[in-house]
Amino acid sequence: MAGMLEGKVALITGAARGIGRQTALVFAREGARVAVADLSADGIRETAALITKVGGQATAVVADVSKPADVSAMMAAPLEAYGRLDCAFNNAGINGSLAGVRGKLTAEWPEDAFDRLIQVNLKGTWLCMKAELQQMVQQQGSGSIVNTASLAGLTGFVSTAAYAASKHGVVGLTKTAAIEYAPKVRVNCVCPGWINTDMTAQIIAQRGPELLARVPFREVGTPEDVAEMVCWLSSDRARYVAGGAFTVDGGYMAN
Repeated sequence: MAGMLEGKVALITGAARGIGRQTALVFAREGARVAVADLSADGIRETAALITKVGGQATAVVADVSKPADVSAMMAAPLEAYGRLDCAFNNAGINGSLAGVRGKLTAEWPEDAFDRLIQVNLKGTWLCMKAELQQMVQQQGSGSIVNTASLAGLTGFVSTAAYAASKHGVVGLTKTAAIEYAPKVRVNCVCPGWINTDMTAQIIAQRGPELLARVPFREVGTPEDVAEMVCWLSSDRARYVAGGAFTVDGGYMAN
């Protein structure tokens, strides 16, 4: 049986580890040829090697999604390697800890850290979408874009001012583009909950029982849980799905 993404070409950002890497592996398993992008040259080469090892096709490109020139170069990678772009997963992003901020209330955030999160998480997603939409619109056939938002794009969390603002913005971008480009390009986003990744490892280790008390599954999710949702949204099986913000959260938002 053919895979869900058989014959498609995909671009995945933030693919050096975690959700991005696992999604790249799932896409390859389902038949896609994948361009993987990240700031980490070593990490992205490792992801591409893992795909090749299991019989898939991958090309790696180092890119900072907050820089227009990098995004343009990144977009050229799948086109040069495979001739088109059918699916994109805009997953690259950072949290407050990666910007040097922990435990700050809204009025306590340094301006440079706030700007950095908006620049990477929100503007970076928009820059990627802009390039992807332009390419997909001019191609024959249809396309699918999935963005990584967060539960913090749907509700508030203490000490996440810039992160929550950026992820709420990603949800807004997703819904707007979904209306503008339907049905030619389907645009959706995923909103992961507590997922076991490098980005969340420290807070889960420190506050695991407290965090999981609100999760009906009583366990953290895995990158595979998110990857499977992204794969389905990117496939033709989701042909009538657009503008959604899909939670992968063990039931957290049902509370």
